[in-house]
Amino acid sequence: MSLFDKIKEITEIQATSGHEGAVRDYLKKRMVELGYSPEFDGLGGIFVTLESAVKNAPRVMLASHMDEVGFMVSTIKQDGTFRVVALGGWNPLVVSAQRFTLFTQDGKKIPVVSGGLPPHLLRGTGTSPTLPALSDLVFDGGFSDQAQAKAFGIQQGDVIIPQTNAILTANGENVISKAWDNRYGCLMILELLEYLKGKTLPVTLIIGANVQEEVGLRGAKVSTTKFHPDLFFAIDCSPAGDTFGDDNGKLGAGVTLRYYDPGHIMLPGMKHFLIETAKLNHIKTQPYIAKGGTDAGAAHLTNSGVPSTTIGVCARYIHSHQTIFSLEDFTHAQNFIRAISTSLDAATVAEIKNYN
Repeated sequence: MSLFDKIKEITEIQATSGHEGAVRDYLKKRMVELGYSPEFDGLGGIFVTLESAVKNAPRVMLASHMDEVGFMVSTIKQDGTFRVVALGGWNPLVVSAQRFTLFTQDGKKIPVVSGGLPPHLLRGTGTSPTLPALSDLVFDGGFSDQAQAKAFGIQQGDVIIPQTNAILTANGENVISKAWDNRYGCLMILELLEYLKGKTLPVTLIIGANVQEEVGLRGAKVSTTKFHPDLFFAIDCSPAGDTFGDDNGKLGAGVTLRYYDPGHIMLPGMKHFLIETAKLNHIKTQPYIAKGGTDAGAAHLTNSGVPSTTIGVCARYIHSHQTIFSLEDFTHAQNFIRAISTSLDAATVAEIKNYN
């Protein structure tokens, strides 16, 4: 299967925060096919442990997250439309007039759209369009009234998830899809597990994916507490600012070295390790100063402190239906994660943990 075909398959899965089951099932199936026995934390994170034969080997965790941004039905109106609460961060400007799927509690998949106000209805009113609150957004499944919507099994608490198809850009260099944040990481861990199959390593690796990252980095707190890693690497996607005149995050410029975000600062030992590993393995990288966070922000505060970082790529227009990202960036990140995984040993981990 080509890289694009793998990307298409995994990005078109619909799974939002707290409702990651479809992605978890996909990961579990592939892990078992590769000969691994995955285990789960109490919130639904899924992980494979590659035990080292070295006694008292350091434990290193590489974790994606399964959830994409979505919505939850908060109200069913008398006219049969819905109002929602957001699951993750949304810019209201990107929500209007898009297709979604509503997942009922009894397993139905209901097509819905986010309502957009036509310009015709503004004519003669003396008003101009304004930025709506997320709680005011209209979701519409074409039901005649509240009773009909409920007759189809729709209830408060049902989730609404973007629906799109992944396509290649005309130049064949990039992909347009939803959910690269963070199906990038989910695909990466599967590729890494396939690469490491049968290899003997001087560290124990815990490789998998967390839940509920988009709603507060919740899964990472649980999984790091369960597995007690000495180091933590989040594998996650960040926003590219290049089309908005921001040099911070450029498509095709390689792996992001996230030196800072509001919840995490990369420690000197980790920075040195990443820069040297990238140089030795000819990995294209770019510095990244982030405005948002990743699971590294939660992981590094657990278990008396766990040196953490993010091995990421950037993508344009994340947290929307149409994200654009680079195939070359994915390949550089893949080579970087392989190099990191196979170059760690007790001495290297000790150097990374030296915070002076």
